[in-house]
Amino acid sequence: MDDDFIEPRFASRGRAYVYVLPCRDEDLLKVGFSREPLQRLRTLHRRFFEFFDLDRALLVEADKVALARRIERRLLTAWPEHHAPAPLVVPEAAAGYTEWYRGVGEEVTTLAHQLAVDAALPVHQPLRNWLALRLTERADALYGWSEQMLSQARLEREYTGLSGPFEQALLDTLALCEAVGLSLQRWLPEDVLDWHRHGPHRALFGPR
Repeated sequence: MDDDFIEPRFASRGRAYVYVLPCRDEDLLKVGFSREPLQRLRTLHRRFFEFFDLDRALLVEADKVALARRIERRLLTAWPEHHAPAPLVVPEAAAGYTEWYRGVGEEVTTLAHQLAVDAALPVHQPLRNWLALRLTERADALYGWSEQMLSQARLEREYTGLSGPFEQALLDTLALCEAVGLSLQRWLPEDVLDWHRHGPHRALFGPR
């Protein structure tokens, strides 16, 4: 749904975020900066809500880009000996080169909190709660968007017999909503709900 929610961007003002994203299944984390964290997360991994640990992940929110960049730089330069290569499952164009760290998860988190306190900035942790709020703000658009995506997904199935990008995008978005605790029944049309429960994708993903 990101294309429907492009916000005006300016070089030095407006909300900016520093993120700390621990991987869920290994001692590895990503540090970085974004004006729109939800879009950034999606570039890092199609199922980022499963790949990263949303309970340990955090955002430091700043009202100026320069301040967010200073915090990011402090985090990126504190442990050069712990730099690690990006996971192979992360697209190379999105991975970055010096923003992954191994073995210092607690230290990075502690410093991020301290820098936020020093600058009187809010910290959003767990990230799951911030994501739930952002998706709730966009939830009214989910109804119509999901109907359109389902229509395209059915056409894909009709012509190819296979799951295509429209079906996968719809499944990923609905899985994200479930992962952060949003009620699909509240925000989806009945046709989409029925497809989600009983559609042909169940042969691939099985019961939930």
